[in-house]
Amino acid sequence: MTDLFDRYRVIDVDTHITEPPDVWTSRVASKWRDLVPHIERRNGEDAWVVGGKEIFRPGFVSMAGFDGTVPEHPATYQDIPASCYEADARLLHMDALGIYAQVLYPNVGGFGSQTFLRLGEPALQLECVSAYNDFLIDWTSADAKRLIAVMALPFWDLQACLDELRRSAANGHRAVLFPSQPHDFGQPALSHKHWDPLWAAAQEADLPISFHIGGQDLSGLAKDRGDIGVKANFARMSSLSFIENCKGLAELIFGGVCHRFPALRFVSVESGAGWIPSLLEAFDWQWRNGGVTKEHPEYDLLPSEYFRRQIYACFWFEQGMIGPALEMYPNNILYETDFPHPTSMSPGPATPALPPREYAARALGHLPEATLAKVLHDNAARVYHMH
Repeated sequence: MTDLFDRYRVIDVDTHITEPPDVWTSRVASKWRDLVPHIERRNGEDAWVVGGKEIFRPGFVSMAGFDGTVPEHPATYQDIPASCYEADARLLHMDALGIYAQVLYPNVGGFGSQTFLRLGEPALQLECVSAYNDFLIDWTSADAKRLIAVMALPFWDLQACLDELRRSAANGHRAVLFPSQPHDFGQPALSHKHWDPLWAAAQEADLPISFHIGGQDLSGLAKDRGDIGVKANFARMSSLSFIENCKGLAELIFGGVCHRFPALRFVSVESGAGWIPSLLEAFDWQWRNGGVTKEHPEYDLLPSEYFRRQIYACFWFEQGMIGPALEMYPNNILYETDFPHPTSMSPGPATPALPPREYAARALGHLPEATLAKVLHDNAARVYHMH
């Protein structure tokens, strides 16, 4: 039997760009000086500085192949694989793995653009979002059929969101990144009709909405309340962040967003997928027993049916539960590697992660061909309009 990655044009729906040092310094007006996101060398390591404060070090989000685990990380860009930040090198890396296409997410702006709020200057915040979106189109131009751009949005300003969505869609972006809990940052919750103009614009443009884990305020979750250690606390936070995305899905379904925008697709990114059957069974049970349709007679579907129609989730490491999840929801689950993040399917000498080909053979090889085709290619091709 041939390798799974040889049989299908595999679409990896969650990877990240380690932004090159000049993304913002080369694109944002010089009047903002050192407020603009930039790299500084601190204690022998490269560090991203935003609004005058260090936010993280690029090596921390570029762990593919690294011999160590968090908090250890590559020190400088010279220690990071070029495939993390150079488009041509990324394409070669994809060729070596047997992956046809990758969907691309940021690091510096945060997984919902919330980092830019630190700047405290609305004009600069917007300029930084637009600069990133323009950079991403330039970066993906190395092969726009294989490198899929996901736009950032200034979610703190609805009109600016609408303008940037239309501008970036016209430039070639194929999806929208949005925080799953905007109320963490002083904005209305996803279920609030405040966002309906944005959902309407995305639906009209046929752009899926991506909710990446970490697009919430995770400061509370990140705290080590029991002195358990840095590595244990990072593993705890990384696991529990899946639940934060579950909360966002509940807002979409119970708040009627899926009902009001039936053609709009939503993607829960890097959240795993084995939990889907259990969560949706709970949603349906509480929906019926709670009398939701009596309160909202306009709702014509159960939560699981709204999910089947327009919501997707992504997985990259699960083995025990991914088979049952795919059996129940074969049209709603997408494959990712999370390259090159610390918990990605990008093994280094210090981690037990399997290479993508080996993982796919072990976790998915027993599935029917029709399911394999859907999860490795067809579902993502439908969401992102690929062929």
